[in-house]
Amino acid sequence: MRVRATTAYDGTAFYGFQRQAGFRSVQGEIETALAAIGGEQPVVRGAGRTDAGVHATGQVVAFDIEWRHELDALERAININLPADVAVCELRECAPGFSPRFDALSRTYEYTLYSSAARQPMRDRYAWQVAGGVELAAMRAAAELLVGEHDFAAFGSATTDSEVTIRKVMRAEWREHGSDRVFLIEANAFLYRMVRRLVNALVKVGRGRLTQSDVADALASRDQNRISGLAPACGLCLVNVKYQV
Repeated sequence: MRVRATTAYDGTAFYGFQRQAGFRSVQGEIETALAAIGGEQPVVRGAGRTDAGVHATGQVVAFDIEWRHELDALERAININLPADVAVCELRECAPGFSPRFDALSRTYEYTLYSSAARQPMRDRYAWQVAGGVELAAMRAAAELLVGEHDFAAFGSATTDSEVTIRKVMRAEWREHGSDRVFLIEANAFLYRMVRRLVNALVKVGRGRLTQSDVADALASRDQNRISGLAPACGLCLVNVKYQV
């Protein structure tokens, strides 16, 4: 049967989600755990190929397995065989043709900033330190420009020559959580490193180094050289993938 599972992981020690020869990956760890249970080498498919250092609480994966017991027992068996920095939950049987990537209606990421003059090692694993703070109102105004269907070539890269760079953003908003600033963005799909490039640009707006017009002009230009730089991977987390059912 084909099983769909929500997956959470601390991305710090992973080279990314996707299996790559010679590097530790989330996909590779789950496939190794499943092989220990079923005796065969399965293929795990994911909803998103998160980069090295990027975390997840809502990544969705699917795999085929022969299993004659309850799914709760399968969940326990997988997690026993997984390392401490990755876990699966909410297992359910799904249609044989289900694809976590291509059947997804949208994906939601969160990016966390913390304001502190001094570095905080426990926070640096999951958030970006922005010394001196940022102007939240300015970042919110710039984020509103991203909502809707746009060509995001200035803020992300296609992974194949045939891939278009147009994406539809449903939500792009900054929230306050105590002294933290959290950027939430939901879109039908994302280009390679798109969220980290966008956060970098918005933080520059919040620091007064760019204006709202600069972001609008860059978006229209489709030129990645207009606003260079990436936000660190540590602050980014894939929190939800939405499906029809």
